Amino acid sequence: MKTFIIIFIAAGLVLACNTKEASTIIVTSPNDKISVEFNIDDSGHAFYITNFKNEVVIDTSYLGFEFTNAAPLKNDLKILNSEISTFNETWQMPWGEQLDVVNNYNELKIELQETTEAKRKLNIVFKVYDDGIGFRYEFPEQPNFTEALIADEHTQFNLTQDYKAFWFPGDWDIYEHLYSTTKLSEIDALKYVGHVNLAQTYIPENAVNTPVTLVGENGVHLSFHEAALVDYSDMTLKVDTENLSFTSNLVGSENTDYKVKRSLPFHTPWRTVQITDNAPALIESNLIVNLNEPNKLGDVSWFKPMKYTGVWWEMHLDKSSWDYGMEFIDGEWKDTGKAHGRHGATTENVKRFIDFSAKNNIGGVLVEGWNTGWERWIGFEDREGVFDFITPYPDYDIDEVARYAKERGVQIIMHHETSAATETYTKQQDTAFALMQHYGMHAVKTGYVGKILPKGEYHHGQYMVNHYNNTVEKAAKYQVAINAHEPIKPTGLRRTYPNTISREGLRGQEFNAWAEDGGNPPEHLPIVAFTRMLAGPIDFTPGIFNIKFDEYKKNNQVNTTLAQQLALYVVIYSPVQMAADLVEHYEANPQALQFIRDVGVDWETTKVLNGAVGDFVSIARKERNTGNWFVGGITDENSRSLTLDFSFLDADASYIATIYKDGINAHWDKNPLDLEITKTSTIDAQTELIINMAEGGGFAISLIKN
Repeated sequence: MKTFIIIFIAAGLVLACNTKEASTIIVTSPNDKISVEFNIDDSGHAFYITNFKNEVVIDTSYLGFEFTNAAPLKNDLKILNSEISTFNETWQMPWGEQLDVVNNYNELKIELQETTEAKRKLNIVFKVYDDGIGFRYEFPEQPNFTEALIADEHTQFNLTQDYKAFWFPGDWDIYEHLYSTTKLSEIDALKYVGHVNLAQTYIPENAVNTPVTLVGENGVHLSFHEAALVDYSDMTLKVDTENLSFTSNLVGSENTDYKVKRSLPFHTPWRTVQITDNAPALIESNLIVNLNEPNKLGDVSWFKPMKYTGVWWEMHLDKSSWDYGMEFIDGEWKDTGKAHGRHGATTENVKRFIDFSAKNNIGGVLVEGWNTGWERWIGFEDREGVFDFITPYPDYDIDEVARYAKERGVQIIMHHETSAATETYTKQQDTAFALMQHYGMHAVKTGYVGKILPKGEYHHGQYMVNHYNNTVEKAAKYQVAINAHEPIKPTGLRRTYPNTISREGLRGQEFNAWAEDGGNPPEHLPIVAFTRMLAGPIDFTPGIFNIKFDEYKKNNQVNTTLAQQLALYVVIYSPVQMAADLVEHYEANPQALQFIRDVGVDWETTKVLNGAVGDFVSIARKERNTGNWFVGGITDENSRSLTLDFSFLDADASYIATIYKDGINAHWDKNPLDLEITKTSTIDAQTELIINMAEGGGFAISLIKN
């Protein structure tokens, strides 16, 4: 790793100035296209302005805090000192979308102090990259201010035009909403309160969750998020539709009148704005991971990126169940204490998935519903202590399954559903992770369905942020990687703790199986690629071949073509990618299955070929170690024709290409299984190829080096 640091001291210049204009401190990006201006107004209130290509994109925006144990910290500030430095390094991802990551920025650190008697100090640090900005607050150690009980953080983002916005509500408890596409001035998050599919929602005001992405008429693309969320509350963004602005709004708790409790010294997460002039550059940005600290775990080679199958989709189809002994008797579900014949996680069934995975270059098998407790896992007030994370049901022989999986060269992925009873899970984590270590299991999918226990806490508040992060750190001690569902949103901590491999944190594939609104519409994933995916890996569980599944459910289906399901293995990034459908559906379509067999999961290089937020995207990724490339493209409800330029390929190589694309009559609803597969050995860096995508369709290409 190469690192370069240059520091310039600017304090004397600032302190010598008398006028507001002259005292403005400016820091620019390495390529000079983005700049941040910092100053304080006549009342001593700190503000900043952000420019992109000499145009103001974030106008005068104020900064400050309110506390429950102290006066607000926003006015009566003076600049004590400022420092500008340059940093440039290249670091490597142990797994990820690429191998080498350039981390190059110019930093401005401003030291502030109150002019009032309290004389509290506050630092603000800006890092300005070629692809955006990050800034955070630092509370240094000081004798007159030892504990901060933050009622709210007032960080403004005042926009300069009525952007087209891609957003979902600032829900304190769940991220599983569909995106809306409106003008910034038309955002109305409160209309989603009590959504039929999301009874768990808590949306206290007109706010949006992050990442939220904006597209301007002049082609400017902005995406707002945060990085390094540690011991703090999730930041939602309150919307001022009249003045076209966002203001940070932290997730709170019913148990305290403050939203964050911290002892000094401490710093907040980074507030981030990705800034580009095109949509593909948003996906290629490394701003979020770069703003996190380097790897604290050292060697994590015990975790291997992999594809996996598992006992999961069949429960969502209601073919089988998570529980062992629940039956519908006299109008209600009752625990019979004996097998009802519908349990999915049986030794026999899991062995079937192991055999299938071993035959098809798939490294893992997820087993949900293996452990006792599913009879009373949700909707019960007495959920504490229900789940036992080491005791299997009688029809699941964990010793035999572990032995058989090892014999076949397949990893068993553990499953820990907590039913949001966090204290129960915390108490059992050492035992549960030790059990995994005993069997050589290195990945676990965690779940937090339901209202958080202890009561009064929300999924996205400081209490749960700490729970999620503490779980990752505890798991690392046992060489266990975490794939969290019902999680806190990703904020780039995978750089610091590379065992935080993937997570849900969006409306996933399972909604297609049972949502009363018909599931995720075709526009959903072309939005996700430019919003939620900017935050980090997504366990979306692609690869459904039986699109209609009428034999299980007449009123639901997956709202894409089969070709798009294949494309998702490239487009939606995760180091763990599920082949989510049933074994029999893959065995019935071996030609399409070949792409899942071939596609990589760990990448040396990623190139976003083209795209428009909410409309379409195509991405090419080069597999580590093999040099093979894979390309995927998806579209919304509109058919499209794309010209693919293969100049990203190695100049001196040729590739055997297998192209999986929508057939001439394909349509996400009318004819989703129409798939055309062609093979050619003529693809090289000079090739251009026209690909047609049907409504709700896509394409996938494997490029295997000759």
